Amino acid sequence: MTMGDMVSGRGNAPAGSRANKNNKRARPWLASYPASVDWHMRIYGESLVHGFDRAVARHGPLPVTDFFGQRMTYQQLGKLVARAASGLQQQLGVGKGTRVGLLLPNSPSYIIMFFAVLKAGGTVVNCNPLYTEHELAFQVEDSGAEIMVTHDLQSLFPKVEKLLRKGALRGAVICRFKDLLPPFKRLMFTVFKAGMIADIKGSDVARKITPFERLIDNKGRLEEVVIDPDQDIAVLQYTGGTTGRPKAAMLSHANISANLQQVTAWASEIVEGRQTIMGILPFFHVFGMTTVMNFGLSAGSLLILMPRFEVDRAVRLLDKHRVTVMPGVPTLFNAILNYPKIGAYDLSALRFCISGGAALPVEIKKKFEALTGAQVIEGYGLSETSPVVASNPVFGPDKPGSIGLPLPQTDISIRDIDDPSRVVDFGEKGEICVKGPQVMRGYWNKPEENAQSFIDGYFRTGDIGYMQADGYIYIVDRLKDMINASGFKIYPRQVEEALYAHPAVEEATVIGIPDDYRGEAPKAFVKLRQGQKISAEELLNFLKTRLSKIELPAEIEFRDELPKTLIGKLSKKELREDHQTASQKDAP
Repeated sequence: MTMGDMVSGRGNAPAGSRANKNNKRARPWLASYPASVDWHMRIYGESLVHGFDRAVARHGPLPVTDFFGQRMTYQQLGKLVARAASGLQQQLGVGKGTRVGLLLPNSPSYIIMFFAVLKAGGTVVNCNPLYTEHELAFQVEDSGAEIMVTHDLQSLFPKVEKLLRKGALRGAVICRFKDLLPPFKRLMFTVFKAGMIADIKGSDVARKITPFERLIDNKGRLEEVVIDPDQDIAVLQYTGGTTGRPKAAMLSHANISANLQQVTAWASEIVEGRQTIMGILPFFHVFGMTTVMNFGLSAGSLLILMPRFEVDRAVRLLDKHRVTVMPGVPTLFNAILNYPKIGAYDLSALRFCISGGAALPVEIKKKFEALTGAQVIEGYGLSETSPVVASNPVFGPDKPGSIGLPLPQTDISIRDIDDPSRVVDFGEKGEICVKGPQVMRGYWNKPEENAQSFIDGYFRTGDIGYMQADGYIYIVDRLKDMINASGFKIYPRQVEEALYAHPAVEEATVIGIPDDYRGEAPKAFVKLRQGQKISAEELLNFLKTRLSKIELPAEIEFRDELPKTLIGKLSKKELREDHQTASQKDAP
């Protein structure tokens, strides 16, 4: 399929848009759509390689990355990608469909190898650098990844080394971390951080390792690979695994390129070549991959890369580089708000921030907008949808507490929780179901789950929400997080919003715990702001004016830190496990 071919109306793509163009009941959001965006826009199934090459040709001399002060242009990036792709083909036998894992934090290495794998015809398997050896081994076995790309760091290489030793991988590409740094920092890293570097040459699996500098020792000539954007899988994106083992969403080239076109159209007033985007969200997560890396490259932006989030360094970079766009998660915005020295930095260059990954508390949105003058836009997406499904308008009024309107060519249907064949009325809570060109082709090697994950061609998200008559959508909670107390449905997000309204609360999350009388009851975990003190009884009295009696937490536990997922959103999984362990210890 070429740029001239429109994404077809197969199983997960919207069909019949012309017939329904004036059907406000079927698509009520059309009446609320931003004037600058056309929901009926044509979306093309395109190879991500074509999109990358176009960005390089269009923005060649502009800087594309800044990594600890070392910059690279689009032209330089394009040449490195071509040479790395040639090396993958000629030295490692990567071809059509070969799965290659990327165990890399945000760095130029990630961007180079992501597009090199695709250009060689392969499929990227995104891996979290914080994975344990056991977690990584599961993902390698499940995906069938043959090669892993990582840095020569002690925190990363030993995990890959063990997989090579066991024969789980047939090869690895190792990128030297210090080579990414500017000359002075490279020297300082060599002198003072030598202990962070793994002994690659001395490894007993050295014969299976290809150094990056050897991989790119060629002229960048490639064997032609014909990519079918609609059929060929670009990325195996593993879900967070909050329940059971992680599953890999099969994202085709067409899925990811469609979502990029949708996001670009939504931010239609962005001027190419003039944006500086903060690269805090990890690229190995689909949120960062699309809204930072792919969107940034297509717009000719400069990406300020952070391999891990450190709030003090983040605010310095925001100030120094006059960052204009920052996608993030609510805990990121909250951390910046609560940084003790935030008043010493100028964040006024920020034009807008995209919040996703978790529900955005209204209090955090209001305070961050007041601090920076930027608009914080809440959106919604999933790994299975490449990821963005809905968003508040980028420029113009938005609705706090809402995830906004469906993106172009995206249909959203709210279905009855007990009978998903029934579409519920406006304002009625149900499961959010999505149909659109960005929806995955299915889960990797999971035919039974694929059959259960779709209803009438719509992907079942597992999120509970409702749609108003104007088409704006509101998330209530995850279906699996809903608490059933004596038959009464309690949504943790509502309790969390009430907790965030207290000035002493910095972070809060709520889970359901077993209750002898009610079956389940809410339990709140709270992190207080620095220097603040409050008792559980005082906080409970505060909540009594904001919540019904049955919604009040049965327990409130204060913690110095709350666990977070790989992209920095608050994680309930660990808290459930902690509570269960503590309960078992207390049992007679």
